[in-house]
Amino acid sequence: MTLILVGYMGSGKSSVGKKLSEILNYDFIDLDAYIEENVNLKISEIFETKGEIFFRKQESIYLKEVINKKNTIVALGGGTPCYGNNLNILKEEDDSKVIYLKASIHNLTERLFLEKSNRPLISHLNTKTEVLEFIGKHLFERAPFYEQSDITIKTDLLTIEEVVESVLLELF
Repeated sequence: MTLILVGYMGSGKSSVGKKLSEILNYDFIDLDAYIEENVNLKISEIFETKGEIFFRKQESIYLKEVINKKNTIVALGGGTPCYGNNLNILKEEDDSKVIYLKASIHNLTERLFLEKSNRPLISHLNTKTEVLEFIGKHLFERAPFYEQSDITIKTDLLTIEEVVESVLLELF
């Protein structure tokens, strides 16, 4: 089986994915890291030098490459299921489960404000209020895509270990 983790940036996809992969003895692929490796540029550099449209095209190409790897957990970028044909690609895969790690706007703002310099989409925002408004707008746009997941785990107030346990309980 392939487990695909979706959710907004900062929702814990990479952290949860790594921990799940250890427990299940699955491979782990962070799609953003996979793209960086294959394009030979950091995501922030791709956005700066080639633009978001180039990034989204690469994202779709590499999603198709990793999505059918068995016994693998794939953590997608926050926007991956929302662009192009990516959601259909996810839903058409037979032996997979799409898992939405759902965090509140407030929780995401608290997490992301501290690391916004590492996040190209919000690095230009200066205040917590700006980050909150940006996340609120994005979540409103992206929620219809995320909500089509097979499993939804609400992550607020949960540790990584508790989120992993919730995922495992839903799967088995």
